Amino acid sequence: MRTAKSVSWGALGVLTCLLGCSNQGGNNGGNGSSGGGSSKASSGSEILIGEYGSFTGTTAQFGKKTHEGIMLALDEVNAKGGLLGKKVKIIDADTASQADQAATVVKKLVNQDRVVAVLGEVASSRSMAAAPICEANKVPMVSPSSTNPRVTVGDDGRVREYVFRVCFIDPVQGPVMARFARENMKKGKAAILKDIKNDYSVGLSEVFKKDFERRGGKIVAEVSYSEGDTDFRAQLTAIKGASPDCIVIPGYYSEVGNIARQARDLGINVPLLGGDGWDDPKLMEIGRDAIDGAYFTTHFSAESKDERVQTFVKSYQAKFNEVPGGLAAMGYDAAKILFEAIARAKSTNGPAIAKALGETKDYKAVTGNITINKQHNAEKPIVVVQVKGKAFKYVATFTP
Repeated sequence: MRTAKSVSWGALGVLTCLLGCSNQGGNNGGNGSSGGGSSKASSGSEILIGEYGSFTGTTAQFGKKTHEGIMLALDEVNAKGGLLGKKVKIIDADTASQADQAATVVKKLVNQDRVVAVLGEVASSRSMAAAPICEANKVPMVSPSSTNPRVTVGDDGRVREYVFRVCFIDPVQGPVMARFARENMKKGKAAILKDIKNDYSVGLSEVFKKDFERRGGKIVAEVSYSEGDTDFRAQLTAIKGASPDCIVIPGYYSEVGNIARQARDLGINVPLLGGDGWDDPKLMEIGRDAIDGAYFTTHFSAESKDERVQTFVKSYQAKFNEVPGGLAAMGYDAAKILFEAIARAKSTNGPAIAKALGETKDYKAVTGNITINKQHNAEKPIVVVQVKGKAFKYVATFTP
């Protein structure tokens, strides 16, 4: 760990660095910058891009898989000569699955490593902690999979000029979950078990509840837990007493697997339904047979016959020796869209990159064609998959 040295590039940059850059951890690689709209980094031999993710902690699998997708995209762009005649370098930083650490490492990436843009995070709470830093310093940020609407919107209600995402948002994902429960599963009484300290989980549960009730369904129980909990029997006992015909768990794989096992131990055998926070093979490792047959909404299915998807799947398998999931695909798409925006901008200047990102239309991504709208959210399809043994099997695609 070392103390960062501030660089004079405007009063705002100096003040931010003095307040936030001292004694910060993370990867210290790379030289040069484009922070605050400067193109200093482009004068070197590399274009520096930051990545912040949960490489350790409760959701380390999210960070690992997203990073793998980003690395595959990096290999591809550099194999073609890089961007603007220069190689691209990723400087990664670990959030340790904590929102406060996300803010710390992004301050370092922006003010010390002086990256031209930032990729991250997966968890909405961490993206929401880092987004104001990128916005204040005019450094474009692209979240692969943070679905809470507030990621791209400031406290003043305005869309952040420099913050984007390539995933759908919870007000879109929630109604798809509700529609699938009501129309496909024919369920009328749902219980909700949410992570009360998780912005993603709380937001998704609220949207699901509203749309499920609009469609004629009834929420018979709504209870909560906190990320990191391991015993859910009290909440599940309350749910069992309400006699739901399905349980919605809008949380992360790290808790969902244990919830599934404890539910089955208590004799609760109704279907389980969740969102993209389930999307990691660890779900089956933790949940075992108890999670088999459950459904969740997500971004991607490796079973798609689309040529782009199969090309990605083969490349990923060749590099990492396994089939990619939704988080890897989202990391890949986020990096590819950022690289493409820099190429179109013909600049490493922050405002120029942000303008190009905002103009992304019908980009042919592996998770579906993506258009970035005026709220800096991605307009794209949503996939529903079912847990079958050790695989996620494609069920349906919904176009909101």
